[in-house]
Amino acid sequence: MNAIMHHTLYDGRRVAFRFTPGEGPCLVFLPGYMSDMSGSKATALFAEAEARRRACLLLDYSGCGESAGDFADGTLSGWRDEVLALVENYVEGPVLLVGSSMGGWLMLLVADKLPHRLAGMIGIAPAPDFTRWGYSEEQRARLAAGETILEPNPYGPEPTPTHPGFFADAECHLRLERAIDITCPVRLIHGKRDADVPWEISLRLETMLRSDDVQVTLVEDGDHRLSRPEDIALLKSVVAAFYP
Repeated sequence: MNAIMHHTLYDGRRVAFRFTPGEGPCLVFLPGYMSDMSGSKATALFAEAEARRRACLLLDYSGCGESAGDFADGTLSGWRDEVLALVENYVEGPVLLVGSSMGGWLMLLVADKLPHRLAGMIGIAPAPDFTRWGYSEEQRARLAAGETILEPNPYGPEPTPTHPGFFADAECHLRLERAIDITCPVRLIHGKRDADVPWEISLRLETMLRSDDVQVTLVEDGDHRLSRPEDIALLKSVVAAFYP
């Protein structure tokens, strides 16, 4: 069952996903902004889950990867609802949310809706509230006025867009300004050479979570992607601690 499948939501959105059944909590991987389930971390975790017969779910948000839709229409609210729809329809029992970069923000929104099913959360360079600390006041003003802004993309030839609809929706989902009522075990991994998301964001997130079981691992020479073999080995070891 590891081939790409599709799920159609109530409003016609068609979301691509991969699922493998297995034991223990189902690992649900949430990619970063403009990323998808073909990334090295997602595929490594899926392969590990298959090898160890653990349940695992990967997905492409609408407008990304193999999913239908226009990226310009994407929002945190919409992508959260896509994750929840897949969990509701294909996952039994507890879930282990793993969010990379923007996915680390999204996992907090998903967790709000699944409090009794959370086995834990793992954030990889999590970027909650990046529309606040990641943009200048001038950029935020342009977005608030309905303008799309383009920024240099260090990972590809095309600039990275931020659309006003995404920005407006994100302003409704800020998480670092008040306590976060999540009590499950949380593990945060962040590279100290991350040029996109300051590692201090993970420390700030740690202080805002109500959980008594939060651990932050700082990788001294790690960048934003944390996709080197040693980074992925670390991630696998953190995931393994959630299984017998």
